[in-house]
Amino acid sequence: MKMVIRWRTGGEARIVSMGLRELVMRSTVPSPPGSRIEGILEEDATPSLRVALRVKVHGCKRQPEGDFVIEGRPLDLPRELRLRLESELGEKKEEVRGPS
Repeated sequence: MKMVIRWRTGGEARIVSMGLRELVMRSTVPSPPGSRIEGILEEDATPSLRVALRVKVHGCKRQPEGDFVIEGRPLDLPRELRLRLESELGEKKEEVRGPS
């Protein structure tokens, strides 16, 4: 399953890692620390699955590739969705982290 976040203000992101109170994303657009960014979380394999996602941004850093790493805390994330995301990310842990 490939999850994509489509930001309400334009651009998109993918979730890199997730903890109980932390979400790390690679985004095509920046968002300053302290802001709240909103988007729609979509699953490529199931276009009908669309869930609103809000994130309180703690940090944002430009990467050499031109995109941004955004770290923040998910707001109002239903437990069922959080567990599903954690499960998917756990299965792909090596792919997400890349080579050491």
